[in-house]
Amino acid sequence: MERRRASWDEYFMNIARAVASRSTCDRRHVGAVIVRDRTILSTGYNGSIRGLPHCDEVGHMMVEGHCVRTIHAEANAIIQAARNGTRIEGAWIYVTASPCWNCFKMIANAGIQRIVFGEFYRDERIFDVSRALGIELVDLSGQGPAV
Repeated sequence: MERRRASWDEYFMNIARAVASRSTCDRRHVGAVIVRDRTILSTGYNGSIRGLPHCDEVGHMMVEGHCVRTIHAEANAIIQAARNGTRIEGAWIYVTASPCWNCFKMIANAGIQRIVFGEFYRDERIFDVSRALGIELVDLSGQGPAV
């Protein structure tokens, strides 16, 4: 029997899922991996501000139904790249859940050209705006709105 090799999208999404296992907010475990030329540049998961307690330690900080204690995985991946002096313009990002509106705006302004996500999460504005900006969106779940 021939072994099926994972595609690059599957490979990096599997890594994003492993990164999500570090998440400290149990409302949603999200992982992100920024890649260029099939090389990982940065990773991030949702968790609290460095040095402060996490949701899984002290509970959630809820505002209008959202936990605001955590920094989202995409933002943390972009921040990690910046802290390490890693250029991410032209890169691709793999995220276990589609980006919220604020994370999408950060991704776009960082110059990331392709967003691959594992499940659709909430904000459909990303579809029209990504088309207008020429950012490719790839839904690996097949469950979200038409891309």
